[in-house]
Amino acid sequence: MTGQIRQLYVYPIKGLSAQPLESVTLEAGRGVPHDRELALARPEGRYVPGQTSPLPKDQFFMLARDARLAGLTTTFDPGTSVLRVAVRGHEVLEADVSSADGAAEVTAFFARVLDRPAGSAPLLASAAGRRFTDVSVVSDAMMNAISLINLDSVRDLEDRIGVPVDPLRFRANVYFEGLPPFSELDLVGQELRIGDLRLRAVLNTKRCAATEVDPIAAVRDIPVPRHLVDQYGHAELGFYAEVVNGGTIRPGDVISYGDAS
Repeated sequence: MTGQIRQLYVYPIKGLSAQPLESVTLEAGRGVPHDRELALARPEGRYVPGQTSPLPKDQFFMLARDARLAGLTTTFDPGTSVLRVAVRGHEVLEADVSSADGAAEVTAFFARVLDRPAGSAPLLASAAGRRFTDVSVVSDAMMNAISLINLDSVRDLEDRIGVPVDPLRFRANVYFEGLPPFSELDLVGQELRIGDLRLRAVLNTKRCAATEVDPIAAVRDIPVPRHLVDQYGHAELGFYAEVVNGGTIRPGDVISYGDAS
């Protein structure tokens, strides 16, 4: 069967804005470059600066618990380490997170956004070779998996519950269409092809409370996990895949599996 890629995204900072990509080059065993390489750690949590052992997502500020983060439009340039933050189209922060002063400016800003008590600002988390993905706690291989969403599954959910569902609620790297709704949940163990790129589906994605947050309005308005269970008997939508053979992909590329070529 075949489908078509519609959008590609990277999320440089866990819990913050999706950044669209015109193309992405993937390497075997590696995730989307710069995806979730930074995070805002909870100062009362278990994160220690520089640590390389994975931590569960509740150790970080993220949409499942901190819906107001969706009210920020963030852009991070990995080449310059500059983070820009806008609110309703107005830039409110520009800082170089690689400098001590810039990192302090960033954490102070988010302390205000998150209404943190004095002395409990978030910690800017990073570690060479690590990604703060939700599934990093499973294994290093899963840490480097990419996430995919079948847009036809999102549309089917919309039709059943009678309200629009923004696909960006699901914070995937690759959005595609053209496959039957929820047929992707049967792909685990199978290989998918996008040009020269080869992926292997490894895990279906169980949706969490982050999907309840409208990525534009920054309010918790649709109980997506509950709707999934009510409509389909499970809370899964989308899947993770590991890169078996590298290549460059773009919106418009054909994605196929099985006997299709």
